[in-house]
Amino acid sequence: MKKRPLVVVTRRLPDVVETRMRELFDAQLNHDDAPMSQSALGEALAVADVLVPTVTDRIDAAVLAQAGPNLKLIANFGNGIDNIDVQTALDRGITVTNTPGVLTEDTADMTMGLILAVPRRIAEGARVVPDEHDWTGWSPTWMLGRRIWGKRLGIVGMGRIGQAVARRAKAFGLSIHYHNRRRVSPHVEEQLEATYWESLDQMLARMDIVSVNCPHTPATYHLLSARRLKLLKKEAYVVNTARGEVIDELALARMLEAGELAGAALDVFENEPAVNPKLVKLARQNKVVLLPHLGSATLEGRMDMGEKVIVNIKTFFDGHRPPDRVLPAML
Repeated sequence: MKKRPLVVVTRRLPDVVETRMRELFDAQLNHDDAPMSQSALGEALAVADVLVPTVTDRIDAAVLAQAGPNLKLIANFGNGIDNIDVQTALDRGITVTNTPGVLTEDTADMTMGLILAVPRRIAEGARVVPDEHDWTGWSPTWMLGRRIWGKRLGIVGMGRIGQAVARRAKAFGLSIHYHNRRRVSPHVEEQLEATYWESLDQMLARMDIVSVNCPHTPATYHLLSARRLKLLKKEAYVVNTARGEVIDELALARMLEAGELAGAALDVFENEPAVNPKLVKLARQNKVVLLPHLGSATLEGRMDMGEKVIVNIKTFFDGHRPPDRVLPAML
């Protein structure tokens, strides 16, 4: 009988995924869901045939230096790969896979929810009755927000998620604008009635709402820098469901504090899980909505991710190329 690969899973996954992994592989599970330290990750790499990390596990060059001779595959449980030093892994002959495509609709749903939540003050309003405020009923001038319909939405990153956000936003009557490394096809532009901006600076200066939907790479670190944030109109809103590192978080907090922006909604943070205390203070003042990285948090999404991880592992050990292999050209 063929020896089953030792698969080390760094975090707790949905029961159906873990059960299937136990059926197919010699799976070492994390029952208490405590994040593994860097030294624990190194120890896992020393013995595993496959590591299944999540986006919060930092698989850097120092950790990869501890990889044993049996480690052949890192099957990331996540779409983003910025948590892994992919080039070092590839140089060591380790294949890396991810789980693209399955979280598009879930993340776009959450993005649209935040696009609505900030101008219409939904999160703030939801706290009024449960917090036992002395609410006296409807008033023509109380808690007025801003209209969504007819506003300009600037999407930073028009990949799968950006396009899914654009489809939803168009249905809400928003005018779609976007900046991307490459212009999308004329068919997609026509379908979304989207306006392309080669210059991110020029787009930002004209938008009412900006949605960040690009991956975190060295090129996108602080893409929305302090200088670029200052290009935004005072009445503009910023929404980020991509990666916290794409925005200069401190500059954003200072601008919100000074009233130089109308508001923001963040599902991701620059130093996750730590959250900038300035942002926490602003959330208590109802100037920003903060969510604990819920963009892709649906049971269906997590199960689809697990299925992709399993398919990638099984395909690899059956001697074929895994469907979601990360190639050097993607870096």
